[in-house]
Amino acid sequence: MSWADVWSAMFGGLSQYGAILDLVQNSVWAGAVLGLAGGLVGVFVMQRDMAFAVHGISELSFAGAAAALFLGVDVVTGSIVGSLLAAAIIGWLGARARDRNSIIGVLMPFGLGLGILFLSLYNGRSANRFSLLTGQIVSVQSSQLGWLIGISAVVVVALLLFWRPLRFDSLDPQAAAARGVPGRFVSLAFMLLLGLIVAVAVHIIGALLVMALLVTPAAAAMRIATGPVAVPLLAAVFGVVSAVGGILLAIAGTLPVSPYITTLSFLIYVVCRLVGARRDRQTRVA
Repeated sequence: MSWADVWSAMFGGLSQYGAILDLVQNSVWAGAVLGLAGGLVGVFVMQRDMAFAVHGISELSFAGAAAALFLGVDVVTGSIVGSLLAAAIIGWLGARARDRNSIIGVLMPFGLGLGILFLSLYNGRSANRFSLLTGQIVSVQSSQLGWLIGISAVVVVALLLFWRPLRFDSLDPQAAAARGVPGRFVSLAFMLLLGLIVAVAVHIIGALLVMALLVTPAAAAMRIATGPVAVPLLAAVFGVVSAVGGILLAIAGTLPVSPYITTLSFLIYVVCRLVGARRDRQTRVA
């Protein structure tokens, strides 16, 4: 492939950018909402050391979406069922980190294998199969947009309602238990919320790359901020910039949306890490 082909794949649609943007407005809105909700959820994912769980849930979400595609039913519904099933299993059985990692390690290959099985049996368009793994910017229909926004809104509202006990349990579970915080209930509730937002993320960015919106923005925010308000706000901003920016860049060419979202998310993290490292050096010198 020549450089001209690469340029065409990345920016060949610039002449029709406005028309294409009109076609993907649903995905832009869905990406913005997902970036906001994913950034907020990601803060607790990092605090609870559950980045591995995000990937585990995404594999079962992928299996559910692939099963729905094979059966001819709504893909979002299938991905939600798969995500919630995985989240419930991990949240209920994996109270301790060692148990949780073992369960995730068992679920991941099972979910991936099941998803591949259903995709192999599916006789429809190959683009539909590929989009479950890498995302698809034109896959959000008007009928689905309301569900995606509604799911994200439920996750955000639920987080706000039990933000303090969740944060307490995430930072110091022993002290939280001594104060009467029901750790198992909090863990299970958070896992179910995580499952819902993973299901939405799979529909936008694909099953293989969900951590770019559910882990990286929060990890970047934690490099340059420490406050209980600053970290979630920055994580949400970074998530929105990554999701919406990736979609707006992707529609200029013919490549999948996921490389753009993951690259933006990674660059934000690198910049935040450099800024944080420089600040730490200046603090030590002072």
